Amino acid sequence: MQYLWRIRQLGSCAVLVFFLLVSATTDWAQQTGSNQAKSLSARPVGNLEDWNSLSLSNSDLIPERPLLGEKYDNPEFTRELWQVKWRQGDPIDLYVIRPKGIAKPPAVLYLYSYPSETEIFRSDAYCVNVTRNGFAAIGFVSALTGHRYTNRPMKQWFVSELQEALGSSVHDVQMILKYLSTRDDLDMSRIGMFGVGSGATIAILAAASDPRIKTIDLIDPWGDWPDWIAKSSLIPESERPNYLKPEFLKKVAPLDPIEWLPQLKTQHIRLQQVLDDSATPKVVQERIKAATPGTARVVAFDTTEQFSRAVSGDTIVQWMKEQLQPASPLQPAVQDSQNSTSGKQKFVSNHDY
Repeated sequence: MQYLWRIRQLGSCAVLVFFLLVSATTDWAQQTGSNQAKSLSARPVGNLEDWNSLSLSNSDLIPERPLLGEKYDNPEFTRELWQVKWRQGDPIDLYVIRPKGIAKPPAVLYLYSYPSETEIFRSDAYCVNVTRNGFAAIGFVSALTGHRYTNRPMKQWFVSELQEALGSSVHDVQMILKYLSTRDDLDMSRIGMFGVGSGATIAILAAASDPRIKTIDLIDPWGDWPDWIAKSSLIPESERPNYLKPEFLKKVAPLDPIEWLPQLKTQHIRLQQVLDDSATPKVVQERIKAATPGTARVVAFDTTEQFSRAVSGDTIVQWMKEQLQPASPLQPAVQDSQNSTSGKQKFVSNHDY
């Protein structure tokens, strides 16, 4: 009950994520008992992890052997469900969705906002959209989210354990990329990451720590922690004072995207902001926009409804795919293909609104 109550606190952020999701239409088999037994018998993972550092250099995460849960063959794509694990008690469901007929496609990591589940990755319509034009999609959820929220007191959740949730998830991205590099069926020189809300925050931090991520597409990232905690509709009023204490803010300060965004000098970046999103207050949106490098593309939508109309079909991922295409030797790199239409959205520079 408490978990469902927390979901209701998301307000417009939940609506925002809803318009990004496609209802799953296929049943998905659970991992077999034999695979579970193998997981339990695998060698133990490392116990040391430094959540203050984006890098893995101060952490001891030892991957177990990945376990294949299921492979689904569609005329347009293949979808694999893998269980990967490098922490005790925290197996991760990882979806690897590849287009048919492409030997080594570029890949985009998709991370939606807390408290999203993995159902979206089981939708055939979604898989067709994200793999269109020869791209692979890698799907998972962040720490303390969905199937990864286990064996916890109910008072602990993503925000109460924000340092762990963000720090672990940033490390997860790097460990996932390590695993993908062992497959030899993806173009690891063309990797992007698409993030929404908390997923966008993790994408920023991951890009700052791992140069393999060439492009990030961000929808209303959380950040600017003192202001976000003070004003976000996601946080229950009864808990808010706990997270405004100096000791809490000190723990999450090294994981503030405000500090890391200006350091992203080589990545292609698009920042999309929905101005009526109460989960990400306007003051936070302004500060994140101001911290975004001047070379980034910034897109503003007045309302969630305008945003939902603008991202139908695979439009939402088209920009990312264009940035990951190899540039023609006779032409400059592809520019953003979206144009402002009937006031639905605004393209602005970093200092205009």
